[in-house]
Amino acid sequence: MPTILSHAVVAAGLAAVVLPARTSGWIWTAGAVCAMAPDLDVVAFRLGIPYEDMLGHRGLSHSLAFAGVLGVILAGALRWLRADSISFTRLVLFLALATASHGLLDAITDGGLGVAFFAPFDDTRYFFPWRPVQVSPIGVRRFLSGRGLEVLTSELLWLWLPAIALGALAVAARAVARHPRGN
Repeated sequence: MPTILSHAVVAAGLAAVVLPARTSGWIWTAGAVCAMAPDLDVVAFRLGIPYEDMLGHRGLSHSLAFAGVLGVILAGALRWLRADSISFTRLVLFLALATASHGLLDAITDGGLGVAFFAPFDDTRYFFPWRPVQVSPIGVRRFLSGRGLEVLTSELLWLWLPAIALGALAVAARAVARHPRGN
């Protein structure tokens, strides 16, 4: 799995593309939380739930179904709180994509047992054929080692830079659309 921070950075890149230019910081924060939320399943280790179990790490909480359900629930809560005037459909789309991005990123790491994208309907674990991101060690102590620096370097190259580039392209495209040449 990439580090929790990298999941949030990728969600910010998605936000720049999916959300309107002037969207509440609450919505951006909700996207970051959604992108990080699937890793709450690490509590399964403490509860004695095996990694490969559907409720284990990278199981149900990393599935596309979980992403959709979390997107709908959180979008409903944000609409109820009147956090922004963005359409409900767009809000669900963003939050579900932010959540789903977590499993997609985990599937391009070089470790673990894969991601149960189709849980609860199928508990098969998947990786993508291309896996350039080094898997992050689980736990703060393990992360604060030389291995943690290797992981961050890998994530900077394969996740942070593309997310920043995606966000910059979205901002530039909006600027061009607002001020086309010749007008």
